[in-house]
Amino acid sequence: MWISWWLWPLVAICAGDRFRDEAERIMRGTPVIDGHNDLPWQLLTRFNNQLQVEAANLTSLTHTHTNIPKLKAGFVGGQFWSAYTPCDTQNKDAVKRTLEQIDVIHRMCQMYPETFVCVTNSTGIRQAFQEGKIASLVGVEGGHSIDSSLGVLRTLYHLGMRYMTLTHSCNTPWADNWLVDTGEDKGESQGLSPFGQRVVKEMNRLGVIIDLAHVSVSTMKAALSLSKAPVLFSHSSAYSLCQHRRNVPDDVLQLVNQTGSLVMVNFYNDYVSCKKEATLSQVADHLDHIKKVAGAGAVGFGGDFDGVSRLPLGLEDVSKYPDLVAELLRRQWTEAEVRGVLANNLLRVFEAVERVSDHTQTPEEEPISLDKLQDSCRTNYGYSEAPSFHHQPGVLLASLTTVLLGLCLL
Repeated sequence: MWISWWLWPLVAICAGDRFRDEAERIMRGTPVIDGHNDLPWQLLTRFNNQLQVEAANLTSLTHTHTNIPKLKAGFVGGQFWSAYTPCDTQNKDAVKRTLEQIDVIHRMCQMYPETFVCVTNSTGIRQAFQEGKIASLVGVEGGHSIDSSLGVLRTLYHLGMRYMTLTHSCNTPWADNWLVDTGEDKGESQGLSPFGQRVVKEMNRLGVIIDLAHVSVSTMKAALSLSKAPVLFSHSSAYSLCQHRRNVPDDVLQLVNQTGSLVMVNFYNDYVSCKKEATLSQVADHLDHIKKVAGAGAVGFGGDFDGVSRLPLGLEDVSKYPDLVAELLRRQWTEAEVRGVLANNLLRVFEAVERVSDHTQTPEEEPISLDKLQDSCRTNYGYSEAPSFHHQPGVLLASLTTVLLGLCLL
């Protein structure tokens, strides 16, 4: 049937409304679980973690991508809040700073119990959905937060951490970060050192999801090969569409497919378009590409809201998720695929991680060797007498020389 040219805009608007209405219908039953939001960092930098300051009220918070009304408008039903501390805290007060950010997440749940509920498992997420609350989970962003300590890793688990990003934008003494692939950092661990492998194994045992955002390609491949459970990229996009080293290349996406893992697409313009400007449609392109290479079960949302300075046109804050879902429907994603990207893919991965976990297994105990640690701000209790203590070759030679000289002088 012929339609006059001036009716086409009206037809497009009506079609757009149809997809948006359909998106909202689906999201009422399956809300968004987002993989990464840096609101706790905003609460630190703007209010020094003082949540009772009037301007910090999350029902009216301004100049952020996230507040309670925006979360509700965006049908967000689950959120991994980032407990983030910058790389310059490494070998200093990283553990203290991380504990403070975990505390902020817990206090958000305490101050706004009608909106947030802190949960630590997939069952808790599903229960929060039923109660109409936002399931709030702790994701620790950067392996430097454990200060190369398996004991700290276990302690953060007990405090609610359910994923840990193995590195941020710096190497740890046991894992290489993405800047190694740009040449800005030097690879030190060939992906994962022996201690890094123990960290991965202990995360599997505990039931902590391994997050590979921010790591080097060699670290990605090492972790994907070693982990007994699926892993995730909490906020990364597709390297084939934007050649930024924070993104995931196709050969790794194939490993994601083989391991049942998950890539939660980042909305930061620099990772979406490799330019200062980007659009919602370009974000959908990344979702399409990951779906094509790794499968529809490998795709999620990891917006990186409140952790980035530039966001795509149409995805300016957390309220815009229904518009992105409408775009996927417009691109003929099925309802099942949409429910997957919203929440079901993450729940599948989380449940698989929970099945692999086994707290009856003996914990990993062997510490990192002392020579791998910087000692400017740390003590070395336990190393000098421990059975597994390994002297550095130079130190051992010097010690033997001293002993022999002493014997000669007798």
